[in-house]
Amino acid sequence: MNRRHGMESKLGVGGGTVSIEAQNNLDRAEDLCRRRKPAKALPFLLKAMEDGNNLDAFVQAAFLFPLPEALKALENAEAKGREGLKQRLGPTCFDDGSKEVGKFYSILETRPYMRVLQAQVRLYFEVGQFGKSSDTMIEMLRLCPGDNMSQRTWLGSMLLSAGRPTDALSFVKQWLAHNRRQTPPRGGTIFQTPTSDCLSSEHEQALLKRGDGSMLHTAALACFRLWGDCPVARQYLRLAAHANPTILTKILAKIDKPRSLNNNPRGFNSPEEAQDYLWLTQNLWMDPVVWEWANNDVDVKKALLKSCSNVDCDAVEQSVTQFKRCAACKEAVYCTQECQKSHWKTHKPTCKQQKQLKDMVRAYQKGKPIPDGAHMASADFANGMSFINWA
Repeated sequence: MNRRHGMESKLGVGGGTVSIEAQNNLDRAEDLCRRRKPAKALPFLLKAMEDGNNLDAFVQAAFLFPLPEALKALENAEAKGREGLKQRLGPTCFDDGSKEVGKFYSILETRPYMRVLQAQVRLYFEVGQFGKSSDTMIEMLRLCPGDNMSQRTWLGSMLLSAGRPTDALSFVKQWLAHNRRQTPPRGGTIFQTPTSDCLSSEHEQALLKRGDGSMLHTAALACFRLWGDCPVARQYLRLAAHANPTILTKILAKIDKPRSLNNNPRGFNSPEEAQDYLWLTQNLWMDPVVWEWANNDVDVKKALLKSCSNVDCDAVEQSVTQFKRCAACKEAVYCTQECQKSHWKTHKPTCKQQKQLKDMVRAYQKGKPIPDGAHMASADFANGMSFINWA
């Protein structure tokens, strides 16, 4: 959760461990960075960093530095944050079995430290240190198995990039487990040797209804890396194509890898989630052997070919990405401009509603006023308290 909408918006960054002046300077710097004015943001960041507890200022500054200096700044911030938490929560707060481990993030004072780790994950990835990025996420899930920082959709990809397909498959299988009622122990990072057994029909049907597309793609690729073109690899590949077809569509169409993460509002298995997965993992799928394997699966190709959204048209794609998407909602597809124009009267209300919803969430995330008549709420829980933010 954005700290400006949650409990930290009322109790202060890290539950009040950062001075009001330092927090205000950080807010001004972050706003200027969002407006792409880093030079104007830097003086405010430097003032914010005078408060040694203001770890978020070090995170923001790191993204303005060249990569070697950025990583060094984050490693210094991590050490500073770790020492600060030991002083505030006790010297054993990072030890397994302590009352804190497993509850990080829900303890308000730990949130700035967790955001430092999250920034390290990204920068380690960007410099190709996939092992360090993976290990940092494993530590985050040890501290917070419930994954309030949403690292579980990244870790499988990072483990594959680090050459650890067995661990990648073990991890995603724990989160995709049939009838899972609880968070996997240590967030799924107690790795076990997986088998090449296919999923049961009941489990497959459950994943068809609510399977995470990013994890299913990771499972498919990990199986292929481990056992080649086997039944379970094909099973996961077809489930992945069903869950989030945008991912394989772009891979098989050989569309360039995204240049950045997508910071827009997103839904489950949305195009925005697909962009993030491709930013992390597309290079692995473009390996000629992997690409040929995915491209030669007839059932997957059928799942990816779209029908024209005009209900009066029966056209179906002959190749992936043949039809064009509606530029506004990114959901409807049309075989021709004529079909799009004739269907616009029917599509317009849904399209407008989708766009308004995304614009509303985007404004909320940036702290801007939302449209008149619209309402949003978010909930945050920490330190045994709950906080509801209405907008």
